[in-house]
Amino acid sequence: MNVYDAAHGLADAIKASEEYKQFRAAKERVDQNPELSAMLRDFENRQFQEQAKQMSGQDTDQAAMAKIQELSQILMRDPEAALYLQAAMRFSLMISDVYKIVGEAVDVGNMPKV
Repeated sequence: MNVYDAAHGLADAIKASEEYKQFRAAKERVDQNPELSAMLRDFENRQFQEQAKQMSGQDTDQAAMAKIQELSQILMRDPEAALYLQAAMRFSLMISDVYKIVGEAVDVGNMPKV
């Protein structure tokens, strides 16, 4: 089996996983509510921006983190938003685990620079 066939098989397995199915279903429900969808996008964008800063070695913006925490608390009060965020977290964790497994198997940390 070549690597590309295996990758396609992995993609199919991910799409067949409960984590992915639950995430897609939750996302479809959220997308039916434009206001909630916009709030979630704003929340996710803020989270991503802060994570990117942390990964690049920049100091954490405490005001931005407080705003993210506040938005999280507001969103978790909405059952559809809470379901979406929980499903997104489970799916993200699964993808992170897959990446870690592949990375450890090929020792990505010690790959030569091209």
